Amino acid sequence: MTEPSKWVQIAQANPDHSTWYVERFRQMAAAGADLVGEARLVDALVPRGARILDAGCGPGRHGGYLAKAGHDVVGVDVDPVLIAAATEDFPDATWLVGDLAELDLPARGVAEPFDAILCAGNVMTFLAESTRAEVLRRMALHLRADGRAAIGFGAGRGYDFPDFLADARAGGLVPDLLLSTWDLRPFEETSDFLVAVLRRA
Repeated sequence: MTEPSKWVQIAQANPDHSTWYVERFRQMAAAGADLVGEARLVDALVPRGARILDAGCGPGRHGGYLAKAGHDVVGVDVDPVLIAAATEDFPDATWLVGDLAELDLPARGVAEPFDAILCAGNVMTFLAESTRAEVLRRMALHLRADGRAAIGFGAGRGYDFPDFLADARAGGLVPDLLLSTWDLRPFEETSDFLVAVLRRA
């Protein structure tokens, strides 16, 4: 049986947490905060009308932006409260409840591979440690041969960058570009954030 993610454990311990999370970002959006820098990077990686997987999509702000930009977006998240909010706020995309460690979209009728995968919001650090490598392997399987995955998370969250890159390689993903921010600043050894743009090996 797949080990529950840290996010699932948080939500089980505090049933109001997911609703709080949704409302927090709705309020930030209403106040005019820029919440889609990650999506803009992915938009630049692909042609218009691309198929994009928003892995760990949360309440859908990134996938929603990309769908409005003309892409065919599928978002997957383990939290049904977040998926319900994404469906309500961004109806132009397809939103599915699912565990990334068990990701098998062809089995759910989503057969075509993706031109790009976005995994933002520190999703990788919310995974159960035992599932990290499997999540990356499954991402690679859902990516076109010439597709790319953009995965970002911060340091100090229990997943060292070298370990992540090793897991990615073991799962069939190798780096094209390493950045320290979603706005394209170079990655350095002292960087406290990693944005890895990966391709299939």
